[in-house]
Amino acid sequence: MPYRLLGPDGPYESEVKGTFGGNNASSRKARVYGRMDCTAARWALDRGGYVARRVFFEDEATAIACGFRPCARCLPDRYAEWKRGGEPGTAEYPWLVAP
Repeated sequence: MPYRLLGPDGPYESEVKGTFGGNNASSRKARVYGRMDCTAARWALDRGGYVARRVFFEDEATAIACGFRPCARCLPDRYAEWKRGGEPGTAEYPWLVAP
């Protein structure tokens, strides 16, 4: 059964399960990726939040390439790096959206 993942060029089918999930909100700043076992995502999903906007990524690099930022709850170190800011899209600051 193929899995539907999101890549920089849009959705695609994969035989490999995604390792990160995300919230594909309409606002670029609200696009968040995190681990599949994230308690914040689980809480939102259990309450009926963003089920229709849930997306999955093969890896963290793909999530970043799609313009998502790290989750503060399950990726606190990566979130702190993102929050410090920098030049978007550089090796030191790979995210495409600054805080």
